Amino acid sequence: MSTFALMAGGTGGHLFPAMALAQELRRRGHAIHLMTDHRVSGYGDQFPAREVHVVPSATPSVSHPLKFVGAAFRILWGTIVAADRLRSIRADAVVGFGGYPVFPPFVAARLMGIPGILHEQNAIMGRANRALARYASRIALSFPATQHAEAFAAKSVLTGNPVRDRVRAVSEMPYPELVEGGPLRLVVFGGSQGARAFADLVPPAIAELSEATRHRLRIVQQCRPEDLDRVAEAYRQAKVNVELQPFFTDLPERIAAAHLVIARAGASTIAELTVLGRPAILVPLPGSIDGDQKRNAQVVDAAGGGWIVEQATISPLSLGTRLSSLFSDPAMLRAAAAAARSLGQPHAVEQLADLAEALTGRGKTT
Repeated sequence: MSTFALMAGGTGGHLFPAMALAQELRRRGHAIHLMTDHRVSGYGDQFPAREVHVVPSATPSVSHPLKFVGAAFRILWGTIVAADRLRSIRADAVVGFGGYPVFPPFVAARLMGIPGILHEQNAIMGRANRALARYASRIALSFPATQHAEAFAAKSVLTGNPVRDRVRAVSEMPYPELVEGGPLRLVVFGGSQGARAFADLVPPAIAELSEATRHRLRIVQQCRPEDLDRVAEAYRQAKVNVELQPFFTDLPERIAAAHLVIARAGASTIAELTVLGRPAILVPLPGSIDGDQKRNAQVVDAAGGGWIVEQATISPLSLGTRLSSLFSDPAMLRAAAAAARSLGQPHAVEQLADLAEALTGRGKTT
């Protein structure tokens, strides 16, 4: 048995693939610890780790010298804290999943001579991973062509982006049959910022559809608590069957039952959509520093597994027109579902676990 320290920023996008790897490594008999930041509170109780270690971290800001100095001292303190934790748990290897909270513990592992893997979920290598790449023993990529990873090709391996057990459990479900006059199942989600934008955009777009189409719709939509009442009222006026919640714990099953999804284009979302093989209208989060969501969505769009739509140019009318076109063309939806599935990497977690075990000399060599 080996002891692995998994390291991730405390958001779902970083924690979900880390959670998938933790589940797989535990099945193989290994001990798992998680190192992350204070944001883990929303997910930590679900993470299959012996212990969750909150390590001090900070995001450097070169435009504010005082903040930069403060961040540097916090990162240094986080490195000292992380080294103490790594020593106490006797970590054999570490796996980092991106975000600046990974910086202190990953550097500490390097200074202690503990081998480590960096996993990049997006089609553009994140800034934190770029800064840490020189310290990594191996780099695991989710996309065949990952921008900014070219310089590290010699130690890079394409594993894919692991998805949680709950996703894999329904990954073999076939695309739902589209029966003339039958239900049309639409799932809408996208994190807090996506939920806000979609609350403003999707209900009026649905109102643009014909009465016959609205009658067939079965919508599942994630909403912020403060938006629930107004979104529910908009759908009530449109006479649409809808289920609204701030968070769906069974979202993988909901996606698997869907004919179409409207979502952001975060790495975990793309991984789950493609493993499940469901077509999607993808609205990348605008304003991200590296444009990672846009690049993720472009990969899916180019393969025919979905349609990228920019938030700056979309309107309820244009979205309604797109939905009407798709719902009236079952063949197009089925083809997009098949194309999305062709991109899926359902065995990514096994490949990443093999790579992690190889670092300790107790698994397959790669």
